[in-house]
Amino acid sequence: MKTLITSILILLIPMFSIAQQTVVSGKIQDNTTQEAISYVTVSIQDKNLKTIAAGVTDDKGIFTFEGLPIGRMTIFFSFIGYQNYSQRLEITSEKKQIELGIINLKTDAVQLNAVEVNGQKSNISLKLDKKVFEVGKDVLSQNGSAHDVLNGVPSVTVSPTGEISLRGNSSVLVLINGRQSGLTQSNALDQIAADQIDRIEVITNPSSRYDASGSAGIINIILKKNKKSGFSGQVRLVAGSPNDSRLNPSINFKSDKINIFSNFGIRSSDYVGLYTTNQSTTSNGMPNYMTHVQNEDRHDDGKLIYLGADYYIDEHRTITAAFLKNATKDDDKTHLLYNYGNAENTKDSVLTREGKSLEKRDYNQFEFNYTQTFKKPSKKWTIDVQYDWWNSDKNWDLSTQRIYPEMFAYPGIRTKSIGSSKDLLLQSDFIQPIDSVSVFEIGVKSEIRKVSSRFLAEEQEENIWTIYQNIDNDLNYTETISSAYAQYSNKFKRFNYMLGLRTEFTKIAISDIKNTYNDDKKYNRLFPAVNLSYKFETSTLQLNYSKRINRPSLYALYPFNELTDLNAQYIGNPDLNPSYSDVFELGFLKTWKKFTLNPSVYYQWESGYIQDFTYRENDIFFTTPINIQHEIRSGLELSTLYNPVKWLQVNLEMNFYHFTQKGSYQEENLDYEGKTFTGRLNTQVKLPSKFSLQGRYNFRGAQQNAQTRNDVLQSLDFGLSKTLLKDKAAIVLDVTNVFDLRQNKSTTTGTDYYITENNMPNAARYRLSFVYRFNLTDAKGIRQANSANRN
Repeated sequence: MKTLITSILILLIPMFSIAQQTVVSGKIQDNTTQEAISYVTVSIQDKNLKTIAAGVTDDKGIFTFEGLPIGRMTIFFSFIGYQNYSQRLEITSEKKQIELGIINLKTDAVQLNAVEVNGQKSNISLKLDKKVFEVGKDVLSQNGSAHDVLNGVPSVTVSPTGEISLRGNSSVLVLINGRQSGLTQSNALDQIAADQIDRIEVITNPSSRYDASGSAGIINIILKKNKKSGFSGQVRLVAGSPNDSRLNPSINFKSDKINIFSNFGIRSSDYVGLYTTNQSTTSNGMPNYMTHVQNEDRHDDGKLIYLGADYYIDEHRTITAAFLKNATKDDDKTHLLYNYGNAENTKDSVLTREGKSLEKRDYNQFEFNYTQTFKKPSKKWTIDVQYDWWNSDKNWDLSTQRIYPEMFAYPGIRTKSIGSSKDLLLQSDFIQPIDSVSVFEIGVKSEIRKVSSRFLAEEQEENIWTIYQNIDNDLNYTETISSAYAQYSNKFKRFNYMLGLRTEFTKIAISDIKNTYNDDKKYNRLFPAVNLSYKFETSTLQLNYSKRINRPSLYALYPFNELTDLNAQYIGNPDLNPSYSDVFELGFLKTWKKFTLNPSVYYQWESGYIQDFTYRENDIFFTTPINIQHEIRSGLELSTLYNPVKWLQVNLEMNFYHFTQKGSYQEENLDYEGKTFTGRLNTQVKLPSKFSLQGRYNFRGAQQNAQTRNDVLQSLDFGLSKTLLKDKAAIVLDVTNVFDLRQNKSTTTGTDYYITENNMPNAARYRLSFVYRFNLTDAKGIRQANSANRN
């Protein structure tokens, strides 16, 4: 398959080749940290000291000049905080293309002390291929967890239950430093402190170098890096109501040969939830009514440690090794009250259920990276190895009794869920520039995951526990994904293009002790990607296409279910298949001095679309994920950024889309056509005395499919920060979910039932934090493993 991909791209190269012209290119980086420096001013003067070309380096520190005259000249480099640098060069008819390689700039200590930068980079950068959210620049993103950060990222929404959506589509791949991680599963992102995140990249139409997973696109969480020599670090203290106590210290050391980094986190959080349900059902032609109120008190304790080091073998070779351990302990309590009524809508009976849950989770990750760069700019080879393993143990104790019309205690129920996973990832990528404007990339990857899950439910009969409803099973899941990709990029004057092809072979095996779910699945697909762009003077137009896959999550596959609620249960579907999407997008980016406009239109056809299906059996409502025939989605998205004055920034986003779903399940027609609208208004104000104030309003319009309608969902957040002690410290106050607006109201209908629900998993939260930094000039003081190819 790799031979086929390479052959196709080699055949395409001559189609876009151009006549050789004079070219000078290179890459600028920091002499000490080896980090690329963007926006460096580069100018070229002829022998008469006349400037014949000028420009700045891009985000990767790379510069390229074309169409230069033949002759001797001098190239100059300048950037605030660095010593100026220049060197001579000569272009001849025999040597028209000059690769200057990597140029190291030295910091200018005197200049650094003398210069005070009053301006501040925007917290949101709108780029054509992605949107970048700078966490350290956003007041509301300094406290809390990764979920709090994501809820302010352009195009991204986080539901009250923690489900992440991109443009209203929950089929999104979440990466950490460009790679999948167990920390993105089962709401584990809530364990990552917002303070550890540097930026978040939103990629709606990824290239072939990325995994094909996620029909909506990719969200890449980039953790912070240490850029200062010597010892550096910071410590943050957070206190909140309801209780949200966090301690996040980090200590780092960097020299010419080694960079040692460490992150620590201790967390104690309480969550207050309220869920109400009103239900009408029909049995034997007679209507019945039920009102359900659930009060939830959840307490989580978490401890996180991350240790590692980069070792610089020489100027071009670096190895990184790191270990992460995240241990959590949850103590949840629920109180459920059920009021049942008969046909005359009079009280029939009242039941209560008390639930207590204890869960321990232990997630571990070892990662190794080897990166080799070359004298030729952008040429790079990387090897990544990652091994994850986790264990979980969860126990529920449930006691149920009737309190009307007479007291009666039902037998106690307890459940036990034990899970474990082992995941090995091997990956290698190679980037080979062909000339100053064309690049060829190839890569291979293999991932093996083995998961086991044991679930047991028991009922108490006097002093003896017996198996409840025959729920006693042990399921094993094995997944192997082997992939390879190749892509070629080039440009001709203002026109840029990138062509890529990725292949992924997936093998899945599911088995259980009772031989109920035994199944083996194999599927191999090609995933092409095309990115075309044309640059005008101050704007860019881009057309993208990619084919993607949405693999069911482990949670969606497991058939075991919690028994907390008497009335409703969620069960996984081991027969669930992946869905495939063809995604087209046309985007435009226009930048003025104070205003940035980024509209885009998109179209997506997803076959085998996955959605939840609710059915009633033995007076219990079950919800399970299913495949339907397809969904067609088309939409218009608009992102704007306005900086009328230095102290004010306004970001407005709007997304409108129309969808058509077609399919059926259990002889029920699920065809549906609808539309919805989402929006976000974010304003940040710089006040005197180094105060900053931010307000954010999120809006999601009503959503509906053939079974369920979700009402409008909205939220309001505020934050205030103050910089102290000569910018070495800061204090931040924030309020999230003001007025308890984040309430998910839904209505589900069937042939013999009608259900309305109002879910509010989290009440309004007030938080106050204090951070102190040493040997750091800004908030970017935490170092993660070498980013290598992962950024």
